[in-house]
Amino acid sequence: MTERRTQRARDPEARRAALAVATMEVIAESGVGRTTHRAVAARAGLPLGATTYYFPTLDDLIAAGLQHACDAMQADLDEWAARLAAAPDLPAELTTLTSEYLADRRQVRIEYELCVAAARDAALRPLAAAWMDGLPEVLEPAIGAAAARDVCALLDGIILRALVTEGELDEPGLTAAIRRLVPPD
Repeated sequence: MTERRTQRARDPEARRAALAVATMEVIAESGVGRTTHRAVAARAGLPLGATTYYFPTLDDLIAAGLQHACDAMQADLDEWAARLAAAPDLPAELTTLTSEYLADRRQVRIEYELCVAAARDAALRPLAAAWMDGLPEVLEPAIGAAAARDVCALLDGIILRALVTEGELDEPGLTAAIRRLVPPD
């Protein structure tokens, strides 16, 4: 047994975290609907019994994986807030951030899987709502609630289209669209 595996076996929180990360990875690759205890155990390199010990139901396991993803998203939003606050040109910086975000398609898939899963499962809605409310809360102080909501709706559509088509982001077009939605200073 490797040292890492031995340490993880002795540390229940490390096992829970490893299972949450593995769940995120399985969701990114296969979607929520194809996530199973067995697939997560294999990805984590743990016995199947570990998944059911720490997460008795599949819903518990999926919620833990999505919570882990939401925690990572919050860290990203904190960075976005800092960069947008310091940006001399908010629409251009928001476009740059969106482009950087789309570079990690795996993470984008996880986040959109969360939204689709929440549409079907009321227990996941608070997680999805926290994620969806994050960017408007970051933007609102700078551009107001209505513009923040409109910009986020635009970004949701642009990101979903890019995810589905695997197309490139039209950065000048996105910056121009954001400028039309953001009130002048």
